[in-house]
Amino acid sequence: MEWVLNFPSNIHLDFTKQIDAFIAYLNVHYADFFAALKAILNSVIGGIYQGLELIPWWLLILVVVLVTKKLLGRYRTGILYGLLLFLIGAFGYWQMMNETLSIVITAVILSLFIGLPIGILISTSESVSNMFRPVLDAMQTMPTFVYMIPAVMLLGPGKVPAVLATVIYAVVPVIRLTSHGIQQVDKEVVEAARSFGSSRWQILAKVQIPQALPTIMAGVNQTMMMAVAMVVTCAMIGANGLGMEVLIAINRTESGRGLVAGICIVIIAIIIDRLTQSVSAKGGR
Repeated sequence: MEWVLNFPSNIHLDFTKQIDAFIAYLNVHYADFFAALKAILNSVIGGIYQGLELIPWWLLILVVVLVTKKLLGRYRTGILYGLLLFLIGAFGYWQMMNETLSIVITAVILSLFIGLPIGILISTSESVSNMFRPVLDAMQTMPTFVYMIPAVMLLGPGKVPAVLATVIYAVVPVIRLTSHGIQQVDKEVVEAARSFGSSRWQILAKVQIPQALPTIMAGVNQTMMMAVAMVVTCAMIGANGLGMEVLIAINRTESGRGLVAGICIVIIAIIIDRLTQSVSAKGGR
């Protein structure tokens, strides 16, 4: 009767060897594909980083001030954000900030490129939505370290597997909220557009997406924030930037160094969050 209190020891399912063999198969037979993918993504990340490095520090701060004034209508908030960016440079982390932003921007671009079409597709069919729901649940709840392992095995350590791991983690909100926003559009508005002879794609492009834009922008905001949240985790597989500085501080138990780098990450997150939220609010008016 031991099985009543303890799980039967003779029942044991183990798929780990098969999974490892599959990853090894991909690594051997599709090495050229993964090498090309790594080269392309490295070029994109490098191009964004070089573009950020070409922008003078004072010009980037000025742009943030002016954009904040445009979106929020307050110069004081823009000046505050500019001072916060200046603080990152004063801490000596301006270049690391650009490295972090290059990874985050690349991951967000890929997430939107993948997530928006999938969200639109899911919104058009209940059966497709039901099919994707468990996949999205798994992507959102799976520990990030789990899919970092095959990413590093296939692409090696560095920024590329960090970007792909970030995409898997951050793409879910934009998919869910895009689908939810389109599905929540008033059915009477859709029927009115259909009665005037609009095609399915015209209804989607001219009625549903504009009506759902605030919800979609909320998904974009959440995707950006989740990408920033992956900064420190991605440093564990070789992604440079502010996350690496936090990781070094942890390894060396240097509290001050970790706190300063963490504050810089918080500053980036706050600015991105506030500006994208203001864009979402304007989209609703």
